[in-house]
Amino acid sequence: MTKKERAIECINALKKEYPDSLCSLDYKNSFELLVAARLSAQCTDARVNTITPALFEKYKTLDDYANANLSDVENLVRSCGFYRTKAKDIIGMATMIRDDFDKALPEEMDDLLKLPGVGRKTANLIRGDVFGKPAIVADTHLIRISNRLGLANSKNPEKVERQLWKILPPEESNDFCHRCVLHGRAVCTARKAKCDECCMESFCKKNI
Repeated sequence: MTKKERAIECINALKKEYPDSLCSLDYKNSFELLVAARLSAQCTDARVNTITPALFEKYKTLDDYANANLSDVENLVRSCGFYRTKAKDIIGMATMIRDDFDKALPEEMDDLLKLPGVGRKTANLIRGDVFGKPAIVADTHLIRISNRLGLANSKNPEKVERQLWKILPPEESNDFCHRCVLHGRAVCTARKAKCDECCMESFCKKNI
C-alpha cells in the first residue's frame, strides 16, 4: 500500500468514525476563531473554551480589541498560560487587521503570517475553516497520528505539513485534520494508543 493509498484508507475510516468534523474551538465569527486559536497555543481547546465567553462578551468588534486595555485583556486570558504575550498579540492582530487590511481578515498565507502571534498552524486553520481552502493544521494530534500511521516521518510541524500535502487530496485535507484531533483525544492518545478501539488498526503502521 502506497502512502497515498493509506491516506485514502485513513480518510474513509475517520469519516465513518467522526462524520462531523467541526473545529473544537468555540467561536461566532472569523476574528473570534483567530483569537481562540492564538489562545490555544500551549493550552487545551477545552480550557480556551472556558476563557473566551467572557472575552467575547466584553469585546465584540475589531475596534473593541484594537482599543482594549492590555491589562484588562491579560486578566481575562490569564489562566491559559503565556497570557501577557497572548494578550499583546490579540490587540496587535486587531490593530493590524484594522489598519493594514481594511478591517478584513486576510485570506492569503503570507498576509496571515504577518499578524502578531500567527504561525502556520493558525494560518492554515483560518484558511480552512473561514475561507474554505485546502489546509493542513499540523497540531500535536495530527503530528502524532500521521507518524503512527506512516503518513509522515517527522515531529517538525512544517515538515509534516509538507509531507501530508503530497498525499492528501486537497479537498479532504481540512476535515482530515479536524478528525485527527477528535481521534487523538478519544483513541490515539499521546500517553497510550488504544489500538484495539481504533478504526484504522488493521492498516496502521504502528501495528505492522
